[in-house]
Amino acid sequence: MTLSPEIILLSMVAAYILAKLFKISTELSMFFAALAGALAGGAGIPARHIAEGAFTYLDIILIFITATFFMNLLKESGGVAFVIRGILRKFHHSKILLFLLLTLILLIPGALTGAGSVTVLITGGMIAVVLGYMGLSRPRTAAIVFIIAGLSAAAPPVSLWAMLTAAGVNMPYVGFFLPLLIPCVLLSLLTIFILGWKGKRVDLDKALKELPEAPDKMNWLRVILPFVAFFFLIAAGRVWPHSLPIVGLPLMFVVSALLSLLLSPIRLSVFRIARDTIRQLLPLIGTLTCVGILVQIMTLTGVRGLIAVTVVTLPVFIVVATLALTLPVSEAVLMWGAAPVLGVPLVLLFNTIGLNPIVALAGMSVIWPLGDALPPTAIIGRLTKDTVHMEEPYREMLKHCLIPAVLIAVVGTLMVLFSKKLAFLTML
Repeated sequence: MTLSPEIILLSMVAAYILAKLFKISTELSMFFAALAGALAGGAGIPARHIAEGAFTYLDIILIFITATFFMNLLKESGGVAFVIRGILRKFHHSKILLFLLLTLILLIPGALTGAGSVTVLITGGMIAVVLGYMGLSRPRTAAIVFIIAGLSAAAPPVSLWAMLTAAGVNMPYVGFFLPLLIPCVLLSLLTIFILGWKGKRVDLDKALKELPEAPDKMNWLRVILPFVAFFFLIAAGRVWPHSLPIVGLPLMFVVSALLSLLLSPIRLSVFRIARDTIRQLLPLIGTLTCVGILVQIMTLTGVRGLIAVTVVTLPVFIVVATLALTLPVSEAVLMWGAAPVLGVPLVLLFNTIGLNPIVALAGMSVIWPLGDALPPTAIIGRLTKDTVHMEEPYREMLKHCLIPAVLIAVVGTLMVLFSKKLAFLTML
């Protein structure tokens, strides 16, 4: 006997909640929810579908691993510390220029890897030192790092929510660069200026004393060349599309990592850094693997179709008006799994009513990271609290996140509403 998709969905939700009550990780909770759905749907334990689902996002996992390995090599070689110390020495007297450059430093790791956690781990701690010596409180500093880390994960070239949703609707991941870049940069700048404007001039001597030292032979050329190579490979594929072989993002990051390794002024333990990178990314890899399994089982049992039909039959006004609530909540529960489960039917709905699916999806991708501060997961929020050594209650950070979060939600929703008029951004 085959149960209805509604009952199968309830069984999956019940299994997920039960697993969380026993303090099982979110990744395994999603896996148990998938098993419960398969059993309720009469499919038993479908080994083939579990295997297929586990490999659904293998290409994205490869991007994460290679990009994070590249950023870790740069950090271990002293490149990140060199850049922050150099910017601090040169621009400590100008708050505006300092904020602009600190925002850029916070955006780059997450933009290249697609993970806000990488931003927090690579540059978040050092930026927190600088902001702390400007007189900003730990909760306010944590809020700045968290919000910009989330926006960095949504920024191009690697935006996981956009990539997962685009893959779910068979839409090429093309045309997203400016629709993602412009709001992420502007909202990041607004965040740091709103929350950090009352900060005083940084105490240069004390800040430099606490920041990690950079090797003597480190220079700007050693830092910049790997990035030049990366962006050259991206541009070359567009300038000479019929003359060059297809070079995927993982290989681009490998080339940049090799350059960073060769240009390092100190000897690096490649195997140790690679091992630490995998250990650092295990929760993310586990999440993507279990998300793939969950989506595969939801498709097998008809639950995914049920969700899609329910979303597309709701009044459009209600769907758009509640994006600022449903997207963060779905991210808090399913993390990146929210994109293929909820994002796919939303994009299909927006496309059928004449909105531009690329700009609309970019607007949704800007809102999604807000859920990383909400329970039950709150992975990036808790990681940020630990990284900046915030001893105050977690809610203090959330209070400071409120104004930037409202701005992000408004901008993301307006991008969806006016996506048709903003469609020119996809052509530039």
